[in-house]
Amino acid sequence: MAKLRPLVLASTSPYRRELLERLGLPFQCLNPGVDEHPVLHEPPTERALRLAADKARSVAGRIPDALVIGSDQVASLDGEILRKPGNHANALSQLAKLSGRTACFDTAIALLDSRSGEIFCELVSCTVSYRTLSKAEIEAYVAEDTPYDCAGSAKAERLGITLVSAIHSSDPTALIGLPLIALTTLLRDAGMPVLPRPC
Repeated sequence: MAKLRPLVLASTSPYRRELLERLGLPFQCLNPGVDEHPVLHEPPTERALRLAADKARSVAGRIPDALVIGSDQVASLDGEILRKPGNHANALSQLAKLSGRTACFDTAIALLDSRSGEIFCELVSCTVSYRTLSKAEIEAYVAEDTPYDCAGSAKAERLGITLVSAIHSSDPTALIGLPLIALTTLLRDAGMPVLPRPC
């Protein structure tokens, strides 16, 4: 069996790491250290694609002959970017704003072949419709799940699923931060066996 090329996830996100672990491939995580400040008037989709590619490029030179994965997600409500709340008060405020409304989560994936320098990107969008939430529901949820590191202030893979009425996406893993359907396609195209793998 041919030796697998090194696979690198340019991220320190525990959510992305857990998702990539589902594929059963050996990989390592490296901190991309990318400046994520927004560019003026940059649409959410373009921001996500730019940052995913920047993250992959930032670590490509550290591991020779690697396939490097970069990913970024931008959440927005009516075109306004939703940032990670960071604390309890901001999470309460963000969920109050989202109550009864639909947010968009644009998740970009980039796969960079450090051997050739080629980079391939995909964008997966997801819409999340929030139920009309009472103040008590919001306060109880935030106290339980502490979603301070999640744009949109709801962990859909945990109790946050109770806050939403619908999720629409071609790839359910995109909402958590790493679209595995798009990624496995890119990996296969790059010659990395996913499944079935030879014994």
